Amino acid sequence: MRKRQLISIGLLTAGAGVLFASLASAQEAAAPTLDTGDNAWMLTSTVLVLMMLFPGLALFYGGMVRKKNVLALLTQCFTTGALLSVLWVVVGYSIAFTENNPFFGGLDKAFLNGIMPDTLSGTIPENVFVMFQCSFAIITPAIIIGSFADRMKFSAILWYMALWMLFVYAPTAHMVWGPGGYLLDAGVLDFAGGTVVHINAGFAGLVAAIMVGKRTGLRASETSVSESMAPHNLILTMIGASLLWVGWFGFNVGSSLAAGGSAGNVFVTTHTATAAAVLSWMGIEWLVRGKPTLLGAASGAVAGLVAITPACGFVDVKGALAIGLLSGIVCYWGATWLKHKLGIDDALDCFGVHGVGGVLGAILTGVFAIQAIGGEGKSGLIDGNPDQILTQIFGVGVTIGLTVVGSFIILKVIDLVIGLRVSESVEREGLDMAIHGEALHN
Repeated sequence: MRKRQLISIGLLTAGAGVLFASLASAQEAAAPTLDTGDNAWMLTSTVLVLMMLFPGLALFYGGMVRKKNVLALLTQCFTTGALLSVLWVVVGYSIAFTENNPFFGGLDKAFLNGIMPDTLSGTIPENVFVMFQCSFAIITPAIIIGSFADRMKFSAILWYMALWMLFVYAPTAHMVWGPGGYLLDAGVLDFAGGTVVHINAGFAGLVAAIMVGKRTGLRASETSVSESMAPHNLILTMIGASLLWVGWFGFNVGSSLAAGGSAGNVFVTTHTATAAAVLSWMGIEWLVRGKPTLLGAASGAVAGLVAITPACGFVDVKGALAIGLLSGIVCYWGATWLKHKLGIDDALDCFGVHGVGGVLGAILTGVFAIQAIGGEGKSGLIDGNPDQILTQIFGVGVTIGLTVVGSFIILKVIDLVIGLRVSESVEREGLDMAIHGEALHN
């Protein structure tokens, strides 16, 4: 009897040992490990997105303003990137990507607390993920600069960029991408920033354009435009658009967070939609105005990039073609007819391209998303899930509500404290010389 008991105890002990060893092995297998290929791609993606602002967006916008304001605009973009980079590592990243509540992250990772060289986020170091997301956080507010170009105080711009990133951008990023985020849990699909970046910036730009007012020479009280508002150097704009197109592969493809099959699909959908939008914008412009333009082609490229951003990881090439073709036409309408109908001076079409294109892309994600591409639970109308359209519209509405209210409050406070707009004499002289003491001499 005793011998049998000893044998039973031995078998139970051995079985328990095997069980615990199996559990430990499973946990070890499930633990994230560094993938050097993924890490190399994410480092590259981050550099590409940084290039979109330094110098992509700056040149794209810089070529479209008048010559007397080009250095001021470049300074605004360059300084915005520096200021927001500091704020991002101090507190912005923590607000966006730590768990707290569905609308606003915590402060556990302020100053990147607890993030060490061996701390991982999936298969890449978390500090690389921090920098990748930093590149998004600095270019998104900079997009807004195009709406009030030529007329806002430099000090007001810096305050607006800083407060908007902390109290509008970071909470939106948390809701869409952060742990326990409200829109993430609601099932809103946004692969690379249709809501977080483009709707957010586009509607913030709309609010800013309305609150700052029209440029001198475009005001209703004036009987005629006192000087041409035409772009001073479309060569710069074309170079900037080209840098945006190339850099956007970091933006969209990098959002796969890995160098796998999904990244390859995103590469194809992003490029295809962009090319299609160039052709559709140029085509509708040619039809309506009688001449295709370089500015139209460049604007079409950005429109396609904006619209495919939320969908690029969920659609196939047919969906990308449809989104690209529609975005060129719809954003042309937004930047021409709608802008004039609203009576706003959205100087560089921030709202017309990013706001309108962002809304279009977010909703069309709910139409063209395919589960075989995006994964379990990520399908749209053409894949048998029409409810996803309503979910996307809900996400669009929440984003617009936050950015409109938040932008208005921030701008109103700044206006009361230091004022938003330069004087008429400064505006007529040009911001380059009046504010920065510099000017182009050739």
